[in-house]
Amino acid sequence: MSYSINLWLYFAVVLGIVALPGLDMAFVLGSALIGGRRAGLAAVAGIVAGGACHVLMAALGVAALLRVWPALYPALLLGGAAYMGWIGWALLRGADGFALAGTRGADLLPAAAFRRAMLTNLMNPKAYVFMLAVFPQFLHAEHGPVWMQSGVLGAITALTQLAVYGALALAAARASTWFGRSGGAAAWTARALGVLLLATAALGLWQAAQA
Repeated sequence: MSYSINLWLYFAVVLGIVALPGLDMAFVLGSALIGGRRAGLAAVAGIVAGGACHVLMAALGVAALLRVWPALYPALLLGGAAYMGWIGWALLRGADGFALAGTRGADLLPAAAFRRAMLTNLMNPKAYVFMLAVFPQFLHAEHGPVWMQSGVLGAITALTQLAVYGALALAAARASTWFGRSGGAAAWTARALGVLLLATAALGLWQAAQA
């Protein structure tokens, strides 16, 4: 298989994975609805930074370590489930739902959105499954040094995340203006996201018990 075909196949796989609804997408959507365009784009940057860390860890062999020491994977699932559950519960018990323009607190600042998004991505077990099962399939000795190939694949991942999540953040930020005028809709959306995150956390706990 030629190098260019290998890259196009990787892009197609990554695009499909990024476009599927999941924790990263939900966090970007929630950040943009809560904090507007700046918070949404900061969350996108945090997701991309987390993805870069995953690529670096894979290149350094952490993925291989997880394969050698399987006990780390259930611990990762538990940590990710606990973090998702905490965010979901915080959304559910917030009396005002989304605190939008004019009432934003320190938690909704772009810097906080970036940190939380990066942590969300780093604790997402699906990312580690991808690094263990999919990423290595696109590394081939005949295509050059592994670190260089990992860098190219990481760049493709980052650009795909920027395009998909960036578009979502901008669209959600526009919708946040309407949410600001409709407190009821904002509260119900917050609760729906909270339930989604709690359900995802429960699934993570179940997967950890089965691992």
